[in-house]
Amino acid sequence: MTAAVGQLSPAAVREPWDGGSRLFAAGDRAGYAGHLAAYGPLPGHEPRGTLLAQLQASGLTGRGGAAFPAGPKLAAVAEAGGAARYATRPSGPVLIANGAEGEPLSFKDATLLHNAPHLVIDGLLATAQSVAASAIYIYTAAGNLDVVAAALAERPDAAGVILTESPDAFVAGQASAAVNFLETGRAIPVDLRRRLADSGFKGRPTLVQNVETWAQVALIARYGADWFRAAGVAGDPGTRLVSLSGDVPAQQVLEVPGGAPLTDVLATAGIRHDAVAAVLVGGFHGRWVRPEGVVLSVDEGAAGLGAGLAVRPGAGVLHVLGPGRCGLAATADMVDYLAGQSARQCGPCMFGLPALADVMRRLAGGGSGGSGRGGAGAGAGVAGPPLDPGLVDEVGRLSRLVSSRGACHHPDGTVRLIASALEVFADDIPWHLAGQCNSGHAGHAAVGHAGGHAAVGHAAVGLAGVRDLPGRAPAEGGRR
Repeated sequence: MTAAVGQLSPAAVREPWDGGSRLFAAGDRAGYAGHLAAYGPLPGHEPRGTLLAQLQASGLTGRGGAAFPAGPKLAAVAEAGGAARYATRPSGPVLIANGAEGEPLSFKDATLLHNAPHLVIDGLLATAQSVAASAIYIYTAAGNLDVVAAALAERPDAAGVILTESPDAFVAGQASAAVNFLETGRAIPVDLRRRLADSGFKGRPTLVQNVETWAQVALIARYGADWFRAAGVAGDPGTRLVSLSGDVPAQQVLEVPGGAPLTDVLATAGIRHDAVAAVLVGGFHGRWVRPEGVVLSVDEGAAGLGAGLAVRPGAGVLHVLGPGRCGLAATADMVDYLAGQSARQCGPCMFGLPALADVMRRLAGGGSGGSGRGGAGAGAGVAGPPLDPGLVDEVGRLSRLVSSRGACHHPDGTVRLIASALEVFADDIPWHLAGQCNSGHAGHAAVGHAGGHAAVGHAAVGLAGVRDLPGRAPAEGGRR
């Protein structure tokens, strides 16, 4: 690949080697010296608007779940920041790196912070220079604080970056919850009447991006938009990190190009296609899919490349359900967890999600003696009493009552998960209603951060398998 560095300062940038990982090119647990050896220094002071132009041209989208284009977000903050300079009490924009990673099945952000924290810091500093930021925060989980603090201490240019521990809660990673926590100490989403870009932290223009997004910004600042777009597809350029877990040979983090076929990603990780019943893409607010014909892309048009369905990667989660697992039971466990993660500030969350969890638990319990977190249930062919055939209709009724009515997107994400389960596992529903589970056994997907060490690697069509690098070891028993 050839970096489009002609419009950038003539810094001695180095390009990550072709065919390898972009985000982990410096190796595992890279210090500042190793980081500079792999990537070279950031470009020097650029004319205002240079980084923004590169981001706009790159097509980078957010890597935290919503996939909002990074260029327009920065443009909105830059515009609001320019207006703020003429206000009675001027104050520059605030930049926040969001590494809360409240999604239970995600560990990509922690793996990135443990292995390549300097790319995240570079992205923040390059943007801070571009928009004359007044404050920079890194908001992340307790398990990441020491490695990020050590990285900040290595650098003479990062003294002003403020490191803050994020709460251990699912909704703590929402952008407005992060801003709210930094202001008030309460990590709950707020119903925004104005964009964060206009009035966020203490009324200042605020840009919240996932830590991986900031790392991608650092690469674009060095190598330019053309280099970034050399990977992926036109509507979904670049690479992204995904956390692979579930019924897999090894839990690991993969770096995959936009538009990658899901079957190829799984094969690169050593997963046979006959060992997969379904895959949860995007995490607890994502959707179940059968992997054949699916591409991982934020661009719906990517399906026109020969695949049948483009599925948004969401929070970058791929959770594999083996043929012996009950998808309805796994989903019921997830909905039960999500109901307990309510911020308790609106009716759809406080009352609608527990009601949905109850109905899903009853539906999943057919033939297994009941669903519940940690319960193994009985095996296939063990009959229980027939269930109320109206359960499925009740799920639909409750879903319609909570959808698009919450104070944040938590109810909508939960409804999306349930709808995909009813579609993908539709053949299992009659068995459950008859009091049986036709899976090999009614085991449950793990609710919480999966245990074990994460490996990181590069998964792309035609490339060799993943290389092992030490990553974060999630806490035993689930949550950090």
